[in-house]
Amino acid sequence: MTRPLLSKTRRAGSALAVLPLAAVLFLAPAWAGDAAPARPAPLATASVASEGEAGRSAYDGVVEAVRQTVIAAQVPGAIVALEVKAGDRVRAGQVLARLDARAAEQTAAAGAAQVRAARAGLDAATREYERQRQLFEKNYISQAALDRAEAQYKSAQAEAAAQLASAGAARTQSGFYVVKAPYSGVVADVAVVLGDMAMPGRPLLTVYDPSALRVTAAIPQSVAARMAPGAAPEVELPGAAGGRVHPAGWQLLPTVDPATHTLELRLDLPAGLGGAAPGQFARAWVPVAGNAKRLFVPARAVLRRAELVAVYVVGTDGKPLLRQVRLGGAEAERVEVLSGLSAGERVALDPQAAARVR
Repeated sequence: MTRPLLSKTRRAGSALAVLPLAAVLFLAPAWAGDAAPARPAPLATASVASEGEAGRSAYDGVVEAVRQTVIAAQVPGAIVALEVKAGDRVRAGQVLARLDARAAEQTAAAGAAQVRAARAGLDAATREYERQRQLFEKNYISQAALDRAEAQYKSAQAEAAAQLASAGAARTQSGFYVVKAPYSGVVADVAVVLGDMAMPGRPLLTVYDPSALRVTAAIPQSVAARMAPGAAPEVELPGAAGGRVHPAGWQLLPTVDPATHTLELRLDLPAGLGGAAPGQFARAWVPVAGNAKRLFVPARAVLRRAELVAVYVVGTDGKPLLRQVRLGGAEAERVEVLSGLSAGERVALDPQAAARVR
């Protein structure tokens, strides 16, 4: 009766002995995979391309008006009329603003009345002098009487001239209460509103002449010394019609800024050039003796985050490092790099993938 029980016990023991080995064999592949994780794919990179351009270097500049005037009042007074607004085109002599001139007008009227009184006195003195001269010729009066009449006449003549000059000054003073455009142009800014108090020297309006614009750029002293003789700089206006243009004239100021050691380059823009306005960004291309190199990277390699413009530079160890750059113009699927990179360096084509590499 005991043999069947022993057989069942042996079969159960054999099953228990086989179960741990099966479990080990089942878990082995998962454990082996954790010990050897897959390596990430290498980053796709591109080399910084270098191309030569016949000795030209680019420098940032700004468009400014050759004639730009900040108009202020010469006399104090409340502003009672503003005839223009920012952006309006004005003619030379056009009224821009009017100040309260009631007191000045009363002074001018008083001066005109004094002139009329002085002229009446001069007429009376003139007639009296003529009568005394005729009487003296007939020996009816003495020389002393004639001299007195002549003195009164000259005094009245001087008084009339003084009153006339004073009245002219009063009229000129009253004209200061009308602000007029000094030349034909465009109103760039109106710094006051109706009712403000105008004071001598306080800016009221800004007017500029759109027919005469120029680009100013700061050129390093070392570059100015190597400017190619006989070659004229060029101007690049992003967004303006024509792209690069040849200036109508240019001037390199002889003084050097002691803080930045740069010279100011002025490039006169051609008249009637569309898309140019004071304050606009521009770029001056300066001819420099020697071969200048332009650097290019693929446009997709550039990372833009708010004010940050950068690329991931991949070093010899394969690790990408973020580096800020300054870009120039775009050409097809690549963009020019003005500073921040050197020729031959490698940049990551996928900035998002490069950011995940640790």
